[in-house]
Amino acid sequence: MGAHSMRAIRVLLVDDQPMIRTGFRLILEAEPDITVVGESPDGERAVADTRELRPDIVLMDIRMPGTDGVEATRRIVADGSASRVIILTTFDLDAHVVDALRAGASGFLVKDGPADSLVEAIRTVDAGDAVLSPRVTHRLLDRFARLADAAIPPVPSRLAALTGRELDVLRALTRGLSNAEIAHELGVGETTVKTHVAHILDKCDLRDRVQAVILAYDSGLVVPGGGQR
Repeated sequence: MGAHSMRAIRVLLVDDQPMIRTGFRLILEAEPDITVVGESPDGERAVADTRELRPDIVLMDIRMPGTDGVEATRRIVADGSASRVIILTTFDLDAHVVDALRAGASGFLVKDGPADSLVEAIRTVDAGDAVLSPRVTHRLLDRFARLADAAIPPVPSRLAALTGRELDVLRALTRGLSNAEIAHELGVGETTVKTHVAHILDKCDLRDRVQAVILAYDSGLVVPGGGQR
């Protein structure tokens, strides 16, 4: 179990349907390295419960009455919380998922997916990575970029600090390449690629690779359909 054997991953469940929350609780509490610290019936409570309980992971339903999952995620991230949000959706290409990722979520899961994918996602995000592969993020953004907020301005200043090689790595991330594939394409070691990715996240103040791909789209570095500048 490695690092996970040292502590339990603390999870907050957010869904307006009690039966859904109960089902997730049963799945998660069967795992020795995961504990459910609370349940929130809506986004408003989720924000308050995150402040109080300080979970490692928030499993957030995207569609709820009142404060929805997108707004709740935005507020949790704005609070500077260390809690990381995984969005739960009924549809794997829900347009609101892009908004949630832009708000700071670390990925998304489809509610009717296999139980082991939920458990693995929690462990992955807790380890500091993102649930979405860049390939899935690319597909989502290609489909919904035109539906997203057109008022979002370009943010070239956030990319100005990146070196030419770091921009190459960022472009490769938007194409869904793994670290190993990027290393092969650029003719460098995989450790070097990992260092470049870490520098991109640090310089641009990003949580994970998903946010890096979104920044590449929002900045105009790449455009829907695979074009690049």
